[in-house]
Amino acid sequence: MGEHADRTGLGPLLAELTAPGGEFAMLPTVVDGVPMRVHERGPHTLRELYLATPAPDDRVATVYGSEHVTYDEHRRRVAALARWLTREQGLAPGDRVAVAMRNVPEWTVAFWAAIVSGLVVVPLNAWWTGEQLAGAVGHADARVIVADPERVAALAGRADLPPIVRVRGEGRAPDGVLAWEDVVRAADELPLPAVEPAPDDIATLIYTSGTTGAPKGVVSTHRNHVANALNVACLGRAVALAAARRGDPVAAPARPGTLLAYPMFHIAGLNGLYGAVLSGATLALMHHWDPDEALRLIATERLTNASGVPAVLRDVVELAVEHPAETASLTRVAMGGAPIPPSLVQRVATELAGRASAANGYGATETTSAVCANTGADYAAHPDSVGRPVPGTELRIVDPATGSVDAEVGDGEVGELCFRGPQIMRGYWRDPEATAAVLHDGWLRSGDLGLRRDGWVHVVDRAKDVVVRGGENVYCGEVEAALLAQPGVHEAAVVGVPHPRLGEDVAAVVVATPGVTGDSDALRAALGATLPPFAVPATVLWRDEPLPRTATGKILKDTLRRDLAG
Repeated sequence: MGEHADRTGLGPLLAELTAPGGEFAMLPTVVDGVPMRVHERGPHTLRELYLATPAPDDRVATVYGSEHVTYDEHRRRVAALARWLTREQGLAPGDRVAVAMRNVPEWTVAFWAAIVSGLVVVPLNAWWTGEQLAGAVGHADARVIVADPERVAALAGRADLPPIVRVRGEGRAPDGVLAWEDVVRAADELPLPAVEPAPDDIATLIYTSGTTGAPKGVVSTHRNHVANALNVACLGRAVALAAARRGDPVAAPARPGTLLAYPMFHIAGLNGLYGAVLSGATLALMHHWDPDEALRLIATERLTNASGVPAVLRDVVELAVEHPAETASLTRVAMGGAPIPPSLVQRVATELAGRASAANGYGATETTSAVCANTGADYAAHPDSVGRPVPGTELRIVDPATGSVDAEVGDGEVGELCFRGPQIMRGYWRDPEATAAVLHDGWLRSGDLGLRRDGWVHVVDRAKDVVVRGGENVYCGEVEAALLAQPGVHEAAVVGVPHPRLGEDVAAVVVATPGVTGDSDALRAALGATLPPFAVPATVLWRDEPLPRTATGKILKDTLRRDLAG
């Protein structure tokens, strides 16, 4: 079936923009033996993207509380850290730099300093335990860690860690930890390292699993990330053209500004990070979600975009409805990372009509963010769909029972979604077996079940046993293993249950060892010592009888979901 461009909505405009001679023209090429279409125009690497930003020196690059950092100041800090990494630490292209912190301005500096030096950024989940953080650092063989005080404390006392640079710390840094101020020294002008990464060099190594024994690191290239950034820009251009051709009033161009509510250690957060530089936007950051602070930032910084998981963007929509004057600059509400209620999309289309539109990107870390997108009037018309494949992305829907990416099902039939294109990861770090299980001739088996009807893609279920809680992936097998390790637990199963804000929440069904009385609070407290907070089941249902199973011993999780719903 390949790419699909329908004859309504944005389809024809995207085809026009990506055709030969178009503003976002795409050309056929072959990468590592895989045929694909790639953007003809630059940038072609993240370093090129950074250097080509249209932002003037005096524009604000990041806002954090009352702190404002201009693009000029940001460039100087990036150059200073790049010098320290390459000259004083001796890091060479391809070496890994781990970043372990919440959304603070230093995150963006660490990212770009590594990127312009040809290094590989390893974002670490700030919710992880110290053991999980250290496990990923070791697995990635990171040469330097840049971390905030909470992550520094979590890693304290662990042997065999590389040098740690602490940002936003107070008082003397712990032994063996360097202070950010001593590393990123003020300088009038510093040259960037004289390196030129190639499009297919590795740019990031992002871990998608919270396990420490066998972590999976997604290897993504500069081409992967830049393809995603240019696709977002192309979609934005298509929306603007569609509005102009409809004769909608066109507002005066605004200075772009984004409220980034995704954590930057997620692929969607990175999308916002480098997307801001591509457009020369101001990036507004928050350490944690706070609706009052979000309203203040939108109003005072005149932000034009907000992006985050549906649980957070629901609050943004509420703010926009209740405070129209303060949020008048907001034109786009972009969501992803969890199932999006169609009612939320419809609310944007009705209560914010003429002011802001909703956008949805469907994808995963393995697809470098969005491989399908739904935005603007298209999204309002099809709020239950994740949209259509983005430019350059091919989609096949195959029969999962065959194990073949060639066994396509018909239009309207449910199958496993498989994607191929310039955003697909190179593979899993040092894990050829896991790579071979999901990549076949360039096609990525997503593990999601869905269908395509009249060009619109619908995701109906996940083949993978994963709960997506507010944008965080919770792997049921990992939580079940932690449950079964607890005294008094005889059987355990973990499932996702609907949640009005988070999309899904984690629930456990537990059978106690005979003679043991189930204590949910004690069980959850014990799990908190080994699992990140988001993975601890919010609900624990105790059963007196064995878990329901098939004849082959597989737990019937659909039955458990019905029990929990009751």
